[in-house]
Amino acid sequence: MSQTPLPKNQLAQRTRIKICGLTREQDVDAAVAAGADAVGFVLYAQSPRCVSPVRAAELARRLPPFVTPVLLFVNESATKIAAAYASIAGATAQFHGDETPEQCWLASQSGARPYLRAARIPLGDAAGSFDLVKFALDYSQAQAILLDAHVEGYGGGGQTFNWSLLPPNVNAHLVLSGGLNAANVIEGILQVRPRCRSLAVDVSSGVEVSGPGNKGIKDPEKINQFVAAVRAADQQLAEMSKHV
Repeated sequence: MSQTPLPKNQLAQRTRIKICGLTREQDVDAAVAAGADAVGFVLYAQSPRCVSPVRAAELARRLPPFVTPVLLFVNESATKIAAAYASIAGATAQFHGDETPEQCWLASQSGARPYLRAARIPLGDAAGSFDLVKFALDYSQAQAILLDAHVEGYGGGGQTFNWSLLPPNVNAHLVLSGGLNAANVIEGILQVRPRCRSLAVDVSSGVEVSGPGNKGIKDPEKINQFVAAVRAADQQLAEMSKHV
């Protein structure tokens, strides 16, 4: 499927950052202080990072202007999604299950509310078999397509996929997710940014306190290191754009 070439000046765009899987007030505050553009709340009961809609609303009320709350759903009913939207002002939905384009559209109140659609990219060499161009076209009403590794279960598995096997030209805004941390996010941005209209990154386990039982417990220093790495990648791309 052919597409219009992407503008070269995209390399100089700032990479936006989402910190996901927040469960505590201090972690919301740390994400905001570090400069996150969005924070994510998991409303999926089977996730260890799950919070209730009431709890998500409590945490979201701590956000200052222009920091977006994102609500992660997996095969949730339109009624419950609408209730969550109503309780959290300015929220964006993230659909991470088997939702069809029509279901996403209806759940977003016929496009009145923005949403992201997760694409589950196979691990290993199979990543090249995923037709991301068609997926982005099918979900063209989404604000962005979020790229995550296809692992057992839903909601993100903290694993990376082979970024180099993504299509070279995807006419969509993308959000890179799946196993990101301060050590690998620069390479991920350098690999994926030239392939799309704009790029954001989404991190959860990569900024959590180490050790068992700490899912949903964020480490402020890791958040700061992650944000610094993203900004370093942006600087590299800004320099590259001068020579394009």
